[in-house]
Amino acid sequence: EGPSPPSTTHRQRVLLAQMVERNLVPEEMESPLSGAAVARAWSGYLDSIFDHRIKNFTETHAGTWQVPFLAHYPDFLASGIVLIATAFISFGARFSSWLNHVFSAISMGVILFILVMGFLLARAQNWSASEGGFAPYGISGIMAGSATCFYAFVGFDVIATSSEEARNPEKAIPRAIAISLSLATGAYILVSVVLTLMVPWHSLDPDSALADAFYKRGYSWAGFIVATGSICAMNTVLLSNLFSLPRIVYAMAEDGLFFQVFAHVHPRTKVPMVAIVVFGFLMSVLSLIFDLEALVQFLSIGTLLAYTFVAASVIILRFQQAKREAQDDAGRSEAAPPPAEPGDATEPKEYESFSDKLQLVGKEKAGSLREPGQLKAAFEPYLEFLSDFYPGEVVTVAVVILMVSALCLASILVFGKTELQLPTWSYALLILLSSLAFTASLVLIGIHEQKQSTQTFQLPLVPLTPALSIFINLFLMLKLSYMTWLRFSIWLVAGLLVYFSYGIRHSKENLRDSPT
Repeated sequence: EGPSPPSTTHRQRVLLAQMVERNLVPEEMESPLSGAAVARAWSGYLDSIFDHRIKNFTETHAGTWQVPFLAHYPDFLASGIVLIATAFISFGARFSSWLNHVFSAISMGVILFILVMGFLLARAQNWSASEGGFAPYGISGIMAGSATCFYAFVGFDVIATSSEEARNPEKAIPRAIAISLSLATGAYILVSVVLTLMVPWHSLDPDSALADAFYKRGYSWAGFIVATGSICAMNTVLLSNLFSLPRIVYAMAEDGLFFQVFAHVHPRTKVPMVAIVVFGFLMSVLSLIFDLEALVQFLSIGTLLAYTFVAASVIILRFQQAKREAQDDAGRSEAAPPPAEPGDATEPKEYESFSDKLQLVGKEKAGSLREPGQLKAAFEPYLEFLSDFYPGEVVTVAVVILMVSALCLASILVFGKTELQLPTWSYALLILLSSLAFTASLVLIGIHEQKQSTQTFQLPLVPLTPALSIFINLFLMLKLSYMTWLRFSIWLVAGLLVYFSYGIRHSKENLRDSPT
């Protein structure tokens, strides 16, 4: 007999869903870290206006830290601005929304000023060979920088959540995603070009690069404008993070995934006050003890890992039935009469009328409609043993193999010639074996039936597109430093402890799905 669906496939999918939903969801991790990173950058730009006197004063009187995983010095200014912003957010949504609009208008004007003024001050010799050229660290450096800065592209996924409201989601959603990513990419490229053409790349201050470039060229007034505009822009991001994070925590507490105390709403301001205070304080502590580079890398690894599991989920969901359809099929199978004996099915039967023959043909056509996750009929004569598995089970196993082989292939490409120093023959052999496993799992997924839907936008070229996404994300993650992995592991373990000690027992979704 084949495996029982509730005991195998269902549990596998629930486990994967739990990993994506609780432990790897970006919002829970991104908001406090993003707010802390913005506060650090905010502090750096304000310090640049005063010629770094705030930083020098702190290092002289508060001392420095020589701990590898902490910042060089405590940033009390960044920590303080988070607490002030937390106080503003606690007054309610209307006041914080008004501030957000004011800061957004100022920042848009400053961005245009940076691009125009920057190109007027550009010097082609800053890309000369004596300064390191266009790409001083080559392709490897570009990939490492892409991994670090990946968080800058977060936000385009919000577009996909509006697919049901779009008039023509099949065209509107991919078009909107492409436009938003193109605009963001273009803006980042232009700013990078402006910076590296104004001054040599190695002389930029990473904490306030835009303003510092104008200061180094002798345009202090322009540097002041850029620093002021950057602070306004970061105020917008900081307020947005502090506005959204407590509401995410509130929603999780309402669903039973987080402690119930965070679901409390203040009766006068109508905001989740406990969540605002607690997570505002957490954001303040993070900005105090971590530097900007560590926070950005921390954000990037979490986002890349989350998108990796989302890509895997896209494949699994495409090859399984919708929940309602599966329940309807189960109800029909319970109500249907027991099948005829095998002997009856093989015996020829005489049909006395033409209508009987038409009914037989109709039944055969209805039976030929295959559900998602089943092996395609064309491959059944050659891979008959795969038909014994429950629909979607082979795909789930193949996705796991695909992710493992992608990780092996990315690891060999990143570390094979450097840290591992593999001989050429073993390096090539490992790449070949990993590539074969990756391709085989991809083909194994592709020979199963997909779920077809014309109601909303669907990702094209599944499973190829999400499989490439998985590989590229893992490759970029391996380009990040080991300290980033260590910090992320600690954060992930904390999330696992909260989920398995509290969330899994109090989740309303779990209680609803559990048998009574």
